[in-house]
Amino acid sequence: MHDPRVLLDPATDAVRKLARRGFNLDLPALDKLFSQRTALVGQADESRAESNRLAREVGAAAKRGEDVTEPRERAKSVKARVQELEEQHRQVSAELEEFLLGVPNLPSDELPDGNSDEDAELVRTWGEPPAFDFDPADHVSIGERLGIFDFQRATKLSGPRFSVTRGAGARLERAIAAFLIELHTEQHGYTEFNVPVIVNRQTMTGTGQLPKFESDLFRTGVAERELFLIPTAEVPLTNLHAGEILATEDLPFAYTANTACFRSEAGSYGKDTKGLIRLHQFQKVELVRFCTPERADAEFELLLSHAENALKELGLAYRVVKLAAGDIGFSAERTYDIEVWLPGQQRYREISSVSDFGTFQARRAGIRTKAKDGTRGLANTLNGSGLPIGRTMVAILEQNQQEDGSVVLPPALVPYARFKRINPDGTLGE
Repeated sequence: MHDPRVLLDPATDAVRKLARRGFNLDLPALDKLFSQRTALVGQADESRAESNRLAREVGAAAKRGEDVTEPRERAKSVKARVQELEEQHRQVSAELEEFLLGVPNLPSDELPDGNSDEDAELVRTWGEPPAFDFDPADHVSIGERLGIFDFQRATKLSGPRFSVTRGAGARLERAIAAFLIELHTEQHGYTEFNVPVIVNRQTMTGTGQLPKFESDLFRTGVAERELFLIPTAEVPLTNLHAGEILATEDLPFAYTANTACFRSEAGSYGKDTKGLIRLHQFQKVELVRFCTPERADAEFELLLSHAENALKELGLAYRVVKLAAGDIGFSAERTYDIEVWLPGQQRYREISSVSDFGTFQARRAGIRTKAKDGTRGLANTLNGSGLPIGRTMVAILEQNQQEDGSVVLPPALVPYARFKRINPDGTLGE
């Protein structure tokens, strides 16, 4: 969420910046709401002061034995006016908050123009896409041939866009998750958390999923409480510090969690309907960092390097692209996508998004900072996928498939999986 004064400041150039992401900021409407609220605060303060003055006068007159009927009526009238102004202030403040909650973050000027992945700017590539002496299969064909996927029974259980893994597939998923968590905690310095995957509306609002993306979320309830299934562990991890003041000398904080994630994928039907690419439920290891705004650039590069290192350790060819201003998420100032090479599709596909949110989420969630000298501010939040389990398995299966139908595991995974390959018949090979 934004400070309305910042959006109204011509130096911010908010209208132009938001137009780059396809958002039309109604500046006159914002100015009207903000002016109304400011005026009502002043009027209420004046009326409150007058009410207090009249109350003192009535009390003094009563002590002197004077008739206080008329001044008491005036005091009641002013008190009623205070209550009226306070109610008007609540209404206008609610309208202003609703307006501001719908305004996305200002995109960084470093981002290219455009609104699709075709407008992304290539940053770098790593690794050589594997060359095959045969036509590489996609992960669905590989997994079904090996007997490690069962999409038919997943559909029976829950409908389309769910998955069931079995045997070596389930074991491989578990190994990937263990490898990623240990990498990020032992080598990259993240603190691991086990967090709820069902959260309240305030928590979803803090990171920007609500109110704009309510149709994309799965909603549930417990004992008449409205709750939502998280689309990513970014939501609970970031909101761990909602309403708190963080000491700047303790920053940065680096958090990670492996959780189930739930997305309705509204508007995506017809895209990636087969396989593990776009599911309603999936596992993901998330990385979240808190810092001061002055450290944001360095923290962004560090976070990006941690997500990249996971792919390097697994030997998976990938590239990094800078998303266009109109293609970044609602809460982001800038986003770099890491795209892994998928031989079965003969293209790079997103496997991680690393985003800098500036102070946008911190303002919504009330995450503040305080320096030793008493200086106060807002925290800068960042997050990235490090990595999604399903898409990582897709890349491993496709980049490491063999002509005989087997799949060789990356050496980094072997200590966690305790096998080296999946044989053509689906059995484990040492």
